[in-house]
Amino acid sequence: MKTSAALLGLHHITAIASDPKANLDFYTRVLGLRFVKKSVNQDDPGTYHLYYGDNVGSPGTALTFFPWLGLRRGRPGSGQAYATGFSVPAGSLEFWQERFRELNVTTFGLETRFGDSVLPLADPDGMRLELIATAEADPRAPAPSQDAPAAVAIRGFHSSTLALASSEAPDAHDAHPRY
Repeated sequence: MKTSAALLGLHHITAIASDPKANLDFYTRVLGLRFVKKSVNQDDPGTYHLYYGDNVGSPGTALTFFPWLGLRRGRPGSGQAYATGFSVPAGSLEFWQERFRELNVTTFGLETRFGDSVLPLADPDGMRLELIATAEADPRAPAPSQDAPAAVAIRGFHSSTLALASSEAPDAHDAHPRY
């Protein structure tokens, strides 16, 4: 019997941070995300996770980090997630541009992608993030934050951009897919 599963979106995204305090300050104070918890990694109890998300742990809002002090910055390349996109309400990017200017957060020029406005920026480790203001309704409620009013706050993930070496499908017999 052949079954198929519908993809409903991103559940969570995990990344690496070189400075846990800078990571916590950026994601909670600058972006207004809710710090959920610090927990032990089940696969390596000597390593912990920092969790950010909404008030009820909804899929599509959980961003986690493994903090490894002093780790050098990575470089985007094939087979990696290139950018993490967050959903924000249409018309909110002006607020975010001003906020980032005030807080000296590195941003890049506004872009338009599939009719949506996109504000690219970098976190303290240089990880590319994008605030994507879409006219599509996003019913997810933001986590309460004194730093980002609900009318402009991040709702959760919009998308993740992956870097590919080729857009062609790998050969079914290829032991080393070209991703």
